[in-house]
Amino acid sequence: MSALPGNEKIALAGRNVLVTGADGFIGSHLVEALVATDANVTALCMYNSFDSLGWIDDIPASIRGRINVARGDVRDAAFVRNITAQQDTVFHLAALIAIPHSYVAAQSYVDTNVLGTLNVLEAAREHDVRRVVVTSTSEVYGTAQTVPIAETHPLQGQSPYSASKIGADMIAESFARSHDLPVVILRPFNTFGPRQSERAVIPTVIRQALDPQVDAIRIGDLTPVRDFTFVSDTAAAFVTAGTATRLDFGVPYNAGTGRAVTIGEVVDLLRTLTKCDKPIVQETCRIRPPKSEVRELLADSRRFQSATGWSAKVELRDGLAQAVAWWQARVSSGSVRRETSYAT
Repeated sequence: MSALPGNEKIALAGRNVLVTGADGFIGSHLVEALVATDANVTALCMYNSFDSLGWIDDIPASIRGRINVARGDVRDAAFVRNITAQQDTVFHLAALIAIPHSYVAAQSYVDTNVLGTLNVLEAAREHDVRRVVVTSTSEVYGTAQTVPIAETHPLQGQSPYSASKIGADMIAESFARSHDLPVVILRPFNTFGPRQSERAVIPTVIRQALDPQVDAIRIGDLTPVRDFTFVSDTAAAFVTAGTATRLDFGVPYNAGTGRAVTIGEVVDLLRTLTKCDKPIVQETCRIRPPKSEVRELLADSRRFQSATGWSAKVELRDGLAQAVAWWQARVSSGSVRRETSYAT
């Protein structure tokens, strides 16, 4: 299960790279980061009848013209096998991720997150892919029993979403152990930044703060603690997971800042950045079931940092300012829309 020896990284220039879930928030930023390495990028976007490529549509044309866009669904095993042929590296980000919806549609999360991951791993095995990076999530830890959270922390399925991601992680581990598949499990903590949809707390607050038709900031529980990583740092973590030679296969690696704040502190900071004096209204409909709420997530990323040298660079306030600027431009232009993709 060990990776290649040495400290060097494998160059992606000229190599064929597949990104599943490329139409999503993190996926679209990863596509941009991979194009910058001169990789030959295939961006897998969820097929839909609106002729939309999700956030790939928002990538500058100079970058979009350098990627190969494919439409499909990771739940389709034959499709995944075909698209994986001749790929050097696969970054698997496609997933259903909205936690509230997982309470009412749990099977769809198993179908996409577990079986979809299985399809990707089987295809990678069949085509001798050099490396697969599987996307995990800090939600698999549940409420922290010890902080900061290391990869040895117990896994707790506190929502159907987190349970499905635990299942995907275990499938990835099993393929490394059973088939020597070179698969890295990257476990990002909460990511934020431009293109994130309003299902997440930071864009929800920003949108309400900026929208003149909204008279208050409506939110759920302000007390949970989170480790927020700016999206460019998370994208860099993915590129690193796909290229670093000192990573072990079949084991998870956390990627977070190692700094945590309460949701209430983030809301206060966003109100300052947006110069918003609207009242805060807590709504019970926005609060998770008591036994499902994850109270604290704080990353211990030393395993990943030691093996690769990666660390988060963007400070929380600076990242929030970039997110606010992106939303200000969209609100003023009237181009606000909800993300239609199910990708990460």
